[in-house]
Amino acid sequence: MITNDDGIESPGLRKLAEAAGRFGRVWVVAPDGQRSAMSHSYSWREDIRVWKRDYPVEGVTAYACDGTPADCVRLGVLQLLPGKPDYVFAGINSGYNISHDIQYSATVGAVMEAALWGVHAIAFSQGNVAYQDVVDRYLTEIMEECMKLPLEPGQVWNVNFPCCGLADCKGIRRDCTLSMDPFYTDHYEEVPAETGVAYRLVPGRDWKGSEGTDLAAVIDNYIAVGKVTNLR
Repeated sequence: MITNDDGIESPGLRKLAEAAGRFGRVWVVAPDGQRSAMSHSYSWREDIRVWKRDYPVEGVTAYACDGTPADCVRLGVLQLLPGKPDYVFAGINSGYNISHDIQYSATVGAVMEAALWGVHAIAFSQGNVAYQDVVDRYLTEIMEECMKLPLEPGQVWNVNFPCCGLADCKGIRRDCTLSMDPFYTDHYEEVPAETGVAYRLVPGRDWKGSEGTDLAAVIDNYIAVGKVTNLR
């Protein structure tokens, strides 16, 4: 089963569905629109609307959902699919999910939900959608490798493709740990408001990662592959 947080129309979702079709039957259960930065949130006081969708990948059964990516996984595992899926893939996200960012990532939140239900799960992200040749070269290889390698209960795979062309990509760096280095340089700016005071986030990042981390890997133009552990 495949989901994402960029919405069912996302080109990254379609690319993931096409690649996954080489390994078995594919279901897509994805949000009907953008759901980034929703982390692992899910709906429990509201009804969730789901409807079947035509999908531009042959053999794929697809549903759109007005809930969160975690809702999509719960509905797929517990209700929509004929049985529990062998794998849940999330992505391919537009933008990295590395370092402290994974705490906010709904892409990672989706695979964390899958792990709660005992499903082998992999999150895929890329730093910049302009660089598709790296994804095209390595996606199937990494997907197959992560499908075969075991995970402990509560663990998921987290894969990030670097912001570079294929000629500059140095390959795959495996066993990356999550960077705990200082990462955010965010601040807020005041903006006009009809009542009260309004503030707008101005995001920033400090692109310095310790050796062996996911952040260091993508900075050095490697594909970062590592495990992330859910709460347990």
